[in-house]
Amino acid sequence: MIPHDLCTDIPVLGKANIVSPIKRVTRSTQRRQSFISDDSRIIVDVQTEYIQDAVDTCQALLSFEQAGPREKIYFDPSKLKCAIVTCGGLCPGLNDIIRAVVLELYHIYHVKTIYGIRHGLQGFIPDYGHDILDLTPETVAGIQDRGGTILGSSRGSQDIGVVVDCLERMSIGILFMVGGDGTLMASKKIAEEIEKRNLKISVVGIPKTIDNDIFLVSRSFGFDSAVDVATLAIKGAHNESEAYPNGIGLIKLMGRHSGFLAATAALAQQDANFVLIPEVDIDLYGDNGFLQALENRVKTRNHAVVIVAEGAGQNFFEKKEKKYDPSGNIVLQDIGLFLKDKITEWFKSKNMDVSLKYIDPAYIIRSLAANANDSVFCGLLGRDAVHAGMAGKTKLLISYWNNHYVHVPMEASAGRQKRLDPNGRLWQSVLEATGQDVYFGG
Repeated sequence: MIPHDLCTDIPVLGKANIVSPIKRVTRSTQRRQSFISDDSRIIVDVQTEYIQDAVDTCQALLSFEQAGPREKIYFDPSKLKCAIVTCGGLCPGLNDIIRAVVLELYHIYHVKTIYGIRHGLQGFIPDYGHDILDLTPETVAGIQDRGGTILGSSRGSQDIGVVVDCLERMSIGILFMVGGDGTLMASKKIAEEIEKRNLKISVVGIPKTIDNDIFLVSRSFGFDSAVDVATLAIKGAHNESEAYPNGIGLIKLMGRHSGFLAATAALAQQDANFVLIPEVDIDLYGDNGFLQALENRVKTRNHAVVIVAEGAGQNFFEKKEKKYDPSGNIVLQDIGLFLKDKITEWFKSKNMDVSLKYIDPAYIIRSLAANANDSVFCGLLGRDAVHAGMAGKTKLLISYWNNHYVHVPMEASAGRQKRLDPNGRLWQSVLEATGQDVYFGG
């Protein structure tokens, strides 16, 4: 649910007085370059009742600033130094983002000094001793065909003051930070420290998560590629389960707090019979429990395919001591292996022989190169990030919203999560495609 009092104002470092070097006309037969005005807005909530309510009460509609090139920019490209850093887990498209940012800065804005910060926020901390990578068109040539990130990554928080000290020493004007929710939280803190010191440094976030769970971001890069690879795992699980009597394919997919990947992959490859997600509680036992439903399916069709998101069923581990990773996230218990054991025990108790195959493709998905759709998407995100930074905008992330690219304040998104709506169309479509409700209590 989006609060109607959400602040969507984007902070700026100062007045943009420099004419953009982007060519207005490249050939006499071409149209003029279409620059975006700060007054160009994209409505946040397009639901009819909200729009009608706003119209009836003469209220202004809540809207985001549209992303894109501005006619006037804040930074002098000839004197500007930029840096880009990738943080957190790997994700398809990281190299595409790096390449897009570098090529846009270098060729379009003529910025010649671009630094790649190695291994996430560690790269700002002198004690780690990580080298800085000079980024040029030659450095990034062909990297879109490689998985991972040429800059490396890391997890864990670092001293924000020391990070900003480094930015000052390097005379950085724009910092591009690519990462998930933890990175956005760090970006917000870095921007606040910069503001406290009265520095003229722009911080622009490019949201990254395979889970697609960043608040106020309708689509994150890498998600489309992840769905592609996840469908291969589903195909394999289905083929395995069909090949043996009472065959069961169990696939664990990413999704710490949301089931978008599990749900979308299930719809893309409609071979799954059960999809288990964090947003919907799982009961294991009883007539309406999952294990009985699975037995019902196996008895009627002789095989079954189950998809489970990694964050599903964490209520089964409430008695276990909570542990945290270096970034401060709770380390999830392995629901995949847990279900594998419980399924095995259940059918053994029923004297039913089953052939259970367990598949966890997480690290294959994370480390692959982006597919064609994600590569295009990354290019658009990277270029709009550059446009925003050059215009002197800061403390924002580039989002895709209502079929447009927009500027979202970090304050509005950081620390919040987008969850799959159990009453929404996506989940209802999953229930219809799998028919899983038929087997519960059947």
